[in-house]
Amino acid sequence: MDPELEPFVALLPAEDLSDPVTARENYAALAASAPPPATDGLRTESRTVPADPDVPVRIYRPEGARGALVWLHGGGWVMGDLDTDRHWAARIAAASGAVVVSVGFRLAPEHPFPAAFEDAYAVLAWAAENAAELGVDPGRIAVGGHSAGANLAAATALRARDEQGPPVCFQLLNEPILDDRHDTWSARNFTATPWNNRAVRIAAYRHYLGSRPATPYAAPARAGNLTGLPAAYVATAEFDPNRDEGIAYAQRLLQSGVPVELRQWPGTFHGSQAILSADVSQRQLAGMCEALRRALAG
Repeated sequence: MDPELEPFVALLPAEDLSDPVTARENYAALAASAPPPATDGLRTESRTVPADPDVPVRIYRPEGARGALVWLHGGGWVMGDLDTDRHWAARIAAASGAVVVSVGFRLAPEHPFPAAFEDAYAVLAWAAENAAELGVDPGRIAVGGHSAGANLAAATALRARDEQGPPVCFQLLNEPILDDRHDTWSARNFTATPWNNRAVRIAAYRHYLGSRPATPYAAPARAGNLTGLPAAYVATAEFDPNRDEGIAYAQRLLQSGVPVELRQWPGTFHGSQAILSADVSQRQLAGMCEALRRALAG
């Protein structure tokens, strides 16, 4: 493990999704204890996107933005909200120069699939229809997310292609969970890794799917055809059970003719970008933001 990250491992709380309400409270408390992100130069606005039901969003607008990112937070579809996500969304907006629309999608198990997926797609459609109000080019709208949010981003890109829906110019997939079968080497063998391990991801998918079978919109690794999807940035962490399915998805995108930048970060674990004092964490966040900046500029 990266020597700057290793001292923090013993201090990290163990994730337990058996009690979703308690898990949410712990997650929110941990996020609240972190220093708030700098928002200098950003205009922040909370809105509600009309849908069934309406979807809360928080919009982070840097000066001079030309493109936008519909951003989906992590938390295993069970945890997280607009407040916990401000640490990601504000930093991405400031560093990339993109308008970031952070999505407060419905959480499982109270709202299993396809609730969060429908919320994500509704916000993408709204962003495309309201690009002028957001001050961006409708051809420069990306989708992205971390972990379960990256799953939602990949699934949203699939649906936009399948239904010839809102144009998506780029997908930013950070440490995505993509496969409900949990049968890659990393998913089988990483049983005690920080923040995310085999038991956590199995519980997350169980809450998310409920009694429904997995479809490619719930588990994008199951999609048989990846042609025609937008260019992608895929980032994986060495000690993360999601690692191998992220790498495999990036390879399949490449084999389907989709431009991909794949970044495998050695010595890191799932979500270690939150440890901002570590040089590798800063480089991970900078890599995401630079890829997004290039995609929206070109």
